Amino acid sequence: MKKIKLLALCAIVAGFTTSCEKKDVSSETQEEAVKEQLSKAHIQGLLDAGVNPNGAEYTTLKRPDGSTIKAIKSHDIAIALDNLAEQALEKMDNGTKQYRTRNLVSQGRTINVIGYTGRGRALTSKMRTGLQWAVNNYNAVSTSLTFRLTFSASTNGDIVVQNFGGSSAGGQAEFPSRGRPGKFIEIYGGIDNYSANVVEHLMTHEMGHAVGLRHTNYARRNCRDSNNEGQGSVGAIHVPGTPTANQTGQQGLDTDSVMIACFSGNEDGEFSNYDRIALRYMY
Repeated sequence: MKKIKLLALCAIVAGFTTSCEKKDVSSETQEEAVKEQLSKAHIQGLLDAGVNPNGAEYTTLKRPDGSTIKAIKSHDIAIALDNLAEQALEKMDNGTKQYRTRNLVSQGRTINVIGYTGRGRALTSKMRTGLQWAVNNYNAVSTSLTFRLTFSASTNGDIVVQNFGGSSAGGQAEFPSRGRPGKFIEIYGGIDNYSANVVEHLMTHEMGHAVGLRHTNYARRNCRDSNNEGQGSVGAIHVPGTPTANQTGQQGLDTDSVMIACFSGNEDGEFSNYDRIALRYMY
């Protein structure tokens, strides 16, 4: 039986705020090294992908197998440098709706999700529960995709969800590439201080990015940082059948969407009706 919905009290954890005001799910690290400035070409690449370059930084993504890949990180999105050009989005009007990336997962695919249990990055018990509930969320929506979850120390899966540790709470995911979902999802250790419902919300949110969903409120007008991720002529691809909202207000915003860029901590981890419509349209 599914769990009882819980309401989290207002609280503060380093790197992530659950409060009566909504704030972005942080993907900050604890290091304060001098940051290399993004090149003009890479800034333009982020803009073309509808990703906010403000605060974006170069990063090296470390894989559980010891391999590394150079990337750019902005909020909870990581894009490998060699995949940046293919993430460009179609140009369209600004707004707030359910959005997707241009790159999607191939139709009719079984997606093997691994909850990582290997040394150093093993998911906690609560993270494993949240991931199981998130996978259940996706399988409960009638699409051409099937999600199959296993827990192991292997990285031989389509999506690998790992515990990145630290005191921050939030996550980071990758967009689809070449018909495959974004492979690695990093979950930060501080999320364990929240309810299983909030962990489920985070897992469902980051998996949404991995299959091509953008933030529902890419303009981030209801987020404390209010940095528009796609301001200007470059936006994101609206999914037909989902609501719209303007850039200066919240009229029409689907505040129940799991793909909202920021949240208060009282989420139940479930898809909104429009999230389901978007997934069914995409797949």
